[in-house]
Amino acid sequence: MNDKKKNRIFLAAIISSGIYLFWRIFFTLPWQEGVVSVAAGCALVLAETVTLSGTAELMISRMRAPAFEIPFPEKTEPERFPHVDVLIATHNEPEELLYKTVNACTFLEYPDPAKVHIYVCDDGGRENVRRMAEHLGAGYIGMKENPHAKSGNYNHALAKTSSPLVATFDADMIPRRTFLMRTVPYFLIPEWKLGLLQTPQSFYNQDLFQFNLYAEKGIPNEQDFFSREINLLRNATNTAAYTGSNTVILREALEEIGGFPYGTVTEDFETSLRLQKAGYRTYASAEVLAAGLSTTTAGSMIRQRIRWARGVIQSIQNTNAIFTGKLPLPARISYLNAWLYWWSFLCRLIFLLSPVLFALFDIQLVECGFWELLLFWLPSHLLSRLAMEYLSTNIRSARWSHIIDTILAPYLAGPVLLESIGIHRKQFQVTDKNRRREKTASGRYLIPHGILILLTAAAILRFAKGKYGMALFYSSVILYWLGYNLVLLLYAVFFMLGRESRRISDRIGAKEKAQIIWGGRSYPAMTEDVSEEGIALRSAGPGWEKEEPGVEKEGPGAALTLQKGDAFEIVVTTEYYRAKLRAVCVYRGKEKITATVEAADEENYRNWLQIIHDREHSLPRELDPWMTIYDEISQNVLARWKKR
Repeated sequence: MNDKKKNRIFLAAIISSGIYLFWRIFFTLPWQEGVVSVAAGCALVLAETVTLSGTAELMISRMRAPAFEIPFPEKTEPERFPHVDVLIATHNEPEELLYKTVNACTFLEYPDPAKVHIYVCDDGGRENVRRMAEHLGAGYIGMKENPHAKSGNYNHALAKTSSPLVATFDADMIPRRTFLMRTVPYFLIPEWKLGLLQTPQSFYNQDLFQFNLYAEKGIPNEQDFFSREINLLRNATNTAAYTGSNTVILREALEEIGGFPYGTVTEDFETSLRLQKAGYRTYASAEVLAAGLSTTTAGSMIRQRIRWARGVIQSIQNTNAIFTGKLPLPARISYLNAWLYWWSFLCRLIFLLSPVLFALFDIQLVECGFWELLLFWLPSHLLSRLAMEYLSTNIRSARWSHIIDTILAPYLAGPVLLESIGIHRKQFQVTDKNRRREKTASGRYLIPHGILILLTAAAILRFAKGKYGMALFYSSVILYWLGYNLVLLLYAVFFMLGRESRRISDRIGAKEKAQIIWGGRSYPAMTEDVSEEGIALRSAGPGWEKEEPGVEKEGPGAALTLQKGDAFEIVVTTEYYRAKLRAVCVYRGKEKITATVEAADEENYRNWLQIIHDREHSLPRELDPWMTIYDEISQNVLARWKKR
């Protein structure tokens, strides 16, 4: 569908939603039903208003977005590339995790490599990290006392460095070799006054939504929707957010705003906001140039989202972003929407509880007739769902937004409310990204969803009891609402039940040339997937067929007699890297071999890490359009039944 048709759908959705909200606010509140009904009814209308207005703002940004794309300057003279300080922030992350990022930074391409200055910024002051950095040829900037978390770490590093551009990476974010070549040229376009360039946050491991819900082949990473959709839409209002890593910043702009800000737990978000107030453009690009680790436990993910929620609210309040005259009106509206987004989790709780209050406890929330409800609600509902499908380039659907919100709602609603009324939490918590071989179940986080399921099921049974024919038809909207909520809560239960994690290292799809060295001979192969611990290979030439009994070939055409448990060597070669690996066969098929691997030495290990990570990850980038609710739920049930 072309953009004009999509824009018509967006416009129709906005108009129908406006009509619906007007009707809801002025004609349907149960003013005659008592205090509880009025309070519940007002809460529901407020939740609908927040949800629909936020969606409308995104639709408007989508319609405006093409006019605010900065074309990449393909031809840039090598001598124009300035010096760059590459800052890698670390606090207490494992050395082996940090090693991968520092290693990748040493492979960054640049016209003059002497202009690239890599520093490990360690506010843990660890001696082993200093030795590792120096061993890899990077600088080390350590701290012993740091009361200001990541901002303090970076500001300390800024005081000891001087390059005009600063690239920032989290400890787990591994850049591709082209990172600087695909970002720095944007800063050489003077008319844009670019202060910050944010590339998408990407991840090479399955996030918890993909993993726990057995959806690793059907949905993209949950954060892709913001990094690859929302942040790009925010270019239209110059409100693209700095997300803390995979970023290049103009030092002059940073110095103008006083460095990285204190007094917030999301210094990245506030940095971009302050740059915008200072008159600089912050720009989100679409090209994925680095990838890191998603959180691997429900607890760490929930703590991370609470920090984001509190931090965004803190930063918007700190900078007066919604009311300041230093930002144009579209930008202020965008920040109002960013603030309201975190209220969407409280809104989701209201949407889960509202039909229960009516069907189970006879609390009137809406005062209207059935046909009147269909007349105003149904067009708005259908058009909004349709518009949501076109709002995202198949990264997120309305249903998956509701699933994610339902999973997180019980844990974010409270902190958002507390932060909004001034009860702050300013302690920065580093997100735990350690990999473990264990089940990702989170029983204690299941309690709120379990209670909501019981209430919803009881409401369905009570409300449907004794209804037949037209009575059941007139109850269909409430039953649809309750049934839909029950499905969302079932996803939440599956999520919290978790799934056993058997691998520390994730397999990444990669087709690269390889040679199997066995018995003094070399056999051509092609990698299928790779990881730090293992590899899958397929035949890429003759010799893989098994020898016939009693017949042993010799010479170049001899068959590969490798069997499970045999030790052998593999050489993997790409356009840029070559790694020699020691391997042990764990599976031998007719045309496929899988093996555990270990690099022959450190130089080969460094190249092997690059072969694994210097590529676009193989996880889904879009939703599988053929997966239905039935498919996803039955897949979860069957997979869990088999694991019994």
